[in-house]
Amino acid sequence: MRHSRKTGLVALACLAALTTGAPGALAQADSDRATARGLGQEGQRALDARDYKTAEDDYRRADSLVHAPTLLLGLARALAGRGKFVEAQETYRRILREGAAPGAPEAFTRAIEDAKKEVDSVSPHIGGMTIKVTAKDGAAPPDVKVILDDAPVSAASLGIKRFVDPGAHVIKVSAAGFKSVELKVTVPDGGSIDAPVSMEKDTAGAALPAPAPVRGPAPAPSPTPAPTPAPAPGSVPAPEPASPGGHSILPWVAFGVGGAGLGLGVITGVLAMGKHGDLASKCAGGSCPPSQYDNLDSYHTMSMLSTVGFVVAGVGAAAGVTLLLLQPKGDAAPPAATAGLRVTPFLGPGSMGAVGTF
Repeated sequence: MRHSRKTGLVALACLAALTTGAPGALAQADSDRATARGLGQEGQRALDARDYKTAEDDYRRADSLVHAPTLLLGLARALAGRGKFVEAQETYRRILREGAAPGAPEAFTRAIEDAKKEVDSVSPHIGGMTIKVTAKDGAAPPDVKVILDDAPVSAASLGIKRFVDPGAHVIKVSAAGFKSVELKVTVPDGGSIDAPVSMEKDTAGAALPAPAPVRGPAPAPSPTPAPTPAPAPGSVPAPEPASPGGHSILPWVAFGVGGAGLGLGVITGVLAMGKHGDLASKCAGGSCPPSQYDNLDSYHTMSMLSTVGFVVAGVGAAAGVTLLLLQPKGDAAPPAATAGLRVTPFLGPGSMGAVGTF
């Protein structure tokens, strides 16, 4: 919107009315009136230079100090220059609603007449926007919050045409249980658009349970021992002798018994040979006198025990080798438990045998 030099001179004349005493103006402090007059003059110079942002700021400050139609008129012109046509229109209409009191300065009356003419030039620029919020399933989300250009929008204006300034706008929509939506639109000068917003339920966030309080690492569960099968009724399993390291000592017991048998066979064989030499000298012709019957019985006993000893030695050695070969690999070394195995044959008056130490 353009303003001629003549319009600027008229505006300055209107500002002069602030010093002549408008109704209620005398109640203002002299410093407020002087400050408002200075801001009005600065605002008019900014309007003439088309610095509408500075003009808007100057006129807002001046009107907050001294409310007058002349200052509101300058503010409306600055707003229209910045493209804020909706607020500019409302500012013009405010001037027309408030009017001027009887006896008001002529500058106030001229400001009202100018507002009547200029408001019609602002209205055609105002655009329209219809914001309609729905969910994906077509139902309207509850408690919808809409923000238009960082300003909240009343729910009462949703779904109907809303007057807005032309240009770019940003719409932000949020609702409990739904994903937030941001929509950028552009309204043409004097045109209207529809701005439908479709919201999607936030199922991912709703499905997450509240996290449980952390109480430290849980103790590892104790391993459950495997159940031991019960023996069949009437049967008693024979325990297998084992060394402390888990190796079977049966091969080495067999070797020990075989060694004892070998020792018994050698000792009794030597004794039998001694008896045989003694009997050979005293039993001529194969016939022994009664005095040698005891020696003859002892000879037969020694011979029998020697034979039994050698048989036990052979059986023990064979059993030990067989059991040793049947053990798992790595078990061939004699366990520490059998390292002290000792078997010693003995022969006494009327008795003989073997003594073992483990």
